This record gives sequence, C-alpha cells and structure tokens, in this order.
Amino acid sequence: MKLNVKDEALDLFRKKCKENGLKITPQRIVIYRELVRSEDHPNAEVLYRKVKKIIPDISFDTINRTLLTFSKIGLVNNVEGYGEPKRYDPVVKNHHHFRCVNCNAIIDFEYIPYDDIVIPGEIKKRFRITNKKVLLEGYCDKCGQKV
Repeated sequence: MKLNVKDEALDLFRKKCKENGLKITPQRIVIYRELVRSEDHPNAEVLYRKVKKIIPDISFDTINRTLLTFSKIGLVNNVEGYGEPKRYDPVVKNHHHFRCVNCNAIIDFEYIPYDDIVIPGEIKKRFRITNKKVLLEGYCDKCGQKV
C-alpha cells in the first residue's frame, strides 16, 4: 500500500503544495520523503532523527510545524498516539488501521465494507462527519506469539 516515493508520492506532494500556495522547499521535500519511506507511522521525534542526518541544522520545531501543515492540507493523516505523541500516515487513500496493544505497531489495511459503515442517526443529527476510519486492536503477529 505504500506509495512509490519517486513517482506518486512526490507528484501528490507537489500538487498539494501548489494547491495550497506552499513553496516546495528542500526541507519540506526531505521531511515528506522520509515520512513516505517510513513503514511505521512515525511521530515528529522519529522523523526529526531521520531528517537531521540529512539536514543537520534543521530544528525539531521545523519538523513539527511542517507535519502539522502537511496534515492541514491533506498531504498526511494524523494517527493518534494512544497516550504517545501523535503519529503521521502519508497514505491519504481511504484505509483503516490495526494497532498492536503490546508494541504499538500500527498497520494499514483496506476493507471495503468498513468504508461503507452506516453512521447512526443520532450521530448524523449532532455532528458533520468528514471521515470514517476503523481501528482494530489486538496483538500483532510478532507479539501474539509471545502471549
């Protein structure tokens, strides 16, 4: 499900930046590229350590603000950290998550019936729904064998 970093992801990056009047800076490119290369829905601290190896003078604040900007323009999705720092997902195509309750791994999956979940009437009356995601929790294949 990961995007081809060289093609699809960078095309989406350029398109979203242009649509939202953002300059395509070397820092933004590196931050986005490292996020897309990640397999584990990283938080800002993890990305900071990766990007700092490429751009030694970059600040944590730059990483954090850039991720928040990417989230606002729909380039990445926030994945709540469940008591940990907020994590980020570069896959904006509709999908769902499995979270391991032991190691906190977050794994993407697609399941069309979940996309079509019916929203209860009382929720529809009170709220404007903009997105539907399902989160399954349990033990991943590595942790499940240990318990």
